[in-house]
Amino acid sequence: MTAASTATAPKIDLLDAASFANGQPHDQFSWLREHDPVHRHDEPDGPGFWAVTRYEDVRHVARDPGTFSNSPSVQIADIHGDGASVGDHQMMLMMDPPRHSRYRKLVSPDFVPRSVKPLTHRVEALARRIVDAVIERGECDLVDDLAGEMPSLVIADLLGMPLEDGRELYKLTELIHAVPDTVPEGTQLNAAIKMFTYASELQASKRRNPGEDLSSRLLAAEVEGHRLDEMDFNLFFMLLIDAGGDTTRQLVGGGLHALFEHPEARAALTADLDGRLDPAIEEMLRWVSPVVYMRRTVTTDTELRGQKISAGDKVVMYYGSANRDERVFTDPQTFDITRSPNDHIAFGSGGPHFCLGSHLARVEIAALLREILTRMPDIEPAGPTTWLQSNFISGPRHLPIRFTPGPKLG
Repeated sequence: MTAASTATAPKIDLLDAASFANGQPHDQFSWLREHDPVHRHDEPDGPGFWAVTRYEDVRHVARDPGTFSNSPSVQIADIHGDGASVGDHQMMLMMDPPRHSRYRKLVSPDFVPRSVKPLTHRVEALARRIVDAVIERGECDLVDDLAGEMPSLVIADLLGMPLEDGRELYKLTELIHAVPDTVPEGTQLNAAIKMFTYASELQASKRRNPGEDLSSRLLAAEVEGHRLDEMDFNLFFMLLIDAGGDTTRQLVGGGLHALFEHPEARAALTADLDGRLDPAIEEMLRWVSPVVYMRRTVTTDTELRGQKISAGDKVVMYYGSANRDERVFTDPQTFDITRSPNDHIAFGSGGPHFCLGSHLARVEIAALLREILTRMPDIEPAGPTTWLQSNFISGPRHLPIRFTPGPKLG
């Protein structure tokens, strides 16, 4: 950076929870995209990392797993005991091809469009059930009572778990992803241990009494010449619980928050829900960008936009910034539910780790938003929004709402 550009820079701190107290720090991202798109960022308890903020560069990093590896972690900090790796076992998200491809094939058939389509009626029934639970009250918390319910119930159903257990497991994922300084020491480790313990009990039950569910299919499958052992299953389980909820929960909460702040967009959407819901969801995905970043680790010396990057360096792709890149999106700071094209990368930017559950997430989001906007047409905030204190997952943590009470549909 030049002295002149440094003088006009905002404070750049993408690790401080305060930077994310009201959502993502788009002022910092905008400055970085313009002046320092591959930015060397200090790390108080680590070696530092490269913050990549432009759309084109994020896509480049994501699509070159040979140079930019997912191992050993996709989070900035190398947190020991976060459950992502145990001994010789790795969570699929931390694997690179070709090993990653072999493990992904175990679950990908359950998430392709032809497998997700038959689930639509079940998901819509769950959406009715979720709204039924609060519709007579006239008030609730949008995140806890509506947005958070959908993914927890759907993934519990897919994995063959009691539906109520899904709620408790999603609370654990929030603790695992919390910024360390915002929770007591040991919180993340304890949450991971609780999730692992539940997974061990579930896999033991499914081995004794297999069913027609994803857990049973995983335990019966073979990869690299053997069936999944307890730790393999536990890591798969943790990934599915974790990844299965963040996008839907934060997108519904953050998307409705955006509609509250843009009443003209809300009016246009509700006037033509059938015609505008799908493009509105895509704009919500771009706008909210629930997954803030993913990290890669460089395997060999390389260069990116003139910056010399050494083997072993951490490179962090900021999706929330890429989705506001002026070089790709017209008026990117405008929430436009008719935006077309809308090539956002909220589900990743291609490459081997493109979001496995993107099709299911869209079905969940559409079903729940349709149910809310149809049955709660006068929904409005009833208090201030509290945002997640996380630099990894972005969205509202609490958003109290009120609406005219209505009848249950049963």
